[in-house]
Amino acid sequence: MSCTALLGGSFDPVHAGHVALAKLFQDLLRPDQLRIVPAGNPYQKAPLHASAQDRVAMLQLAFNDAQLPIVIDRQEIERSGPSYTIDTLRQVRAELGPGAAIVFLMGADQLMHLDSWQDWQSLFGLAHIGVAARPGYSLAAASLPPAVADMISVRQGSLDQLRTTPSGKVFLAETLAVDISATQIRAALLAQDSVAISIANKTSSLIPPVVLDYIQQHQLYKN
Repeated sequence: MSCTALLGGSFDPVHAGHVALAKLFQDLLRPDQLRIVPAGNPYQKAPLHASAQDRVAMLQLAFNDAQLPIVIDRQEIERSGPSYTIDTLRQVRAELGPGAAIVFLMGADQLMHLDSWQDWQSLFGLAHIGVAARPGYSLAAASLPPAVADMISVRQGSLDQLRTTPSGKVFLAETLAVDISATQIRAALLAQDSVAISIANKTSSLIPPVVLDYIQQHQLYKN
């Protein structure tokens, strides 16, 4: 049985938290393929700041630098209209077939709002959900929306179940302690170049230096 992990997001820009989440589940799951799915027009967010072409280029730089083999899945940026995860998973399921294991990856902050996603209950019929803890967000049932807590309480599974069954399970990983947001990075980049440069020089970098170089070369996030 094949196992494919998917990480979706705006990646505006990709940052160290995205890379850390992907690496965590690459190490835990050992999937046959790790797909990164940049959003086209995310319906719950403001318009994106960087073009699809720039976001894809930054993704390739970041993951090549981290030596994480990935496939960029362009379906959302090529799709007209809003980007819904349910549509993406339906397309991946149709492509891979009913027997493949599919694991959709997310951070704990996304789990907190899962019940606001389009047709969210149907996600579990198409894929497993792998959730990584994030500082400031609890994975405890009491901290989640009641409908989400009820749904995942009967679906928690092991990594082996995620690898060897097609869909329907949830795995909560408590071992990721990275708290970075793209909003925070864009604000720093907009503030002044010296702030942006200091981002790359921190011991625990917020953004991969290769991505910062690309941003500066292409004059992104200036306004």
